[in-house]
Amino acid sequence: MAGPARGKVAVDVEECKGCGLCVESCPPKCLELSPELSHYGVHPARYTGHDCTGCGICFYCCPEPGAITVFRLAAPPKAAPPVQAGGEHAATL
Repeated sequence: MAGPARGKVAVDVEECKGCGLCVESCPPKCLELSPELSHYGVHPARYTGHDCTGCGICFYCCPEPGAITVFRLAAPPKAAPPVQAGGEHAATL
């Protein structure tokens, strides 16, 4: 990914059933199945910690309500465009 992460994913291990739909549907591939088993005996999904775009596709693909939460991070402030010489009023076309 070109820039910093624009999102973050939280996976509730107790809700995840380890189907892997979110892992396969994630465009930047920032989710993976954990090598450890949950209390239910499945490999739950986990966020790798980088590259999330905050698109939410994993949330919409997940069959378990509440298993995945996607947080969109605030965009960095953009620099104000420079004011051209000649004042605030520009010629209109």
